[in-house]
Amino acid sequence: MCRRVSGCVRRKKIKNFMWIFLSNSFLSIVKHRDLPESLLVRARLEGDITNVFPDAAVFQDRIADYRFRAIIPRAVVGQALLAAAEAIDYTNFKNSVPNPVRHDAYMEVWSVMQELQDHRP
Repeated sequence: MCRRVSGCVRRKKIKNFMWIFLSNSFLSIVKHRDLPESLLVRARLEGDITNVFPDAAVFQDRIADYRFRAIIPRAVVGQALLAAAEAIDYTNFKNSVPNPVRHDAYMEVWSVMQELQDHRP
């Protein structure tokens, strides 16, 4: 359902997953297989989930592609992502990343995506 917000566009229902790059967290968010009202929030680095969801019960799965995980209600995820968007106070995302290792990893992603943008089939 499309709520009345600026720029809202109705789209066909498609299966989505989401990567979220924040200044202090990288998250992968997917639907939970068994809990339709919840999402599975995943991270590669300890602390990334709790940076965004401080009350999350994070668990580890050492054999999964994303080691750190939390099951979080969809509404809570939506509220946290909205709050993150509303808190943006920078004009350049890359310069907002304080951790140099995270910054360099994000720059690699940025570079690959720039190559894709410039690719002419």
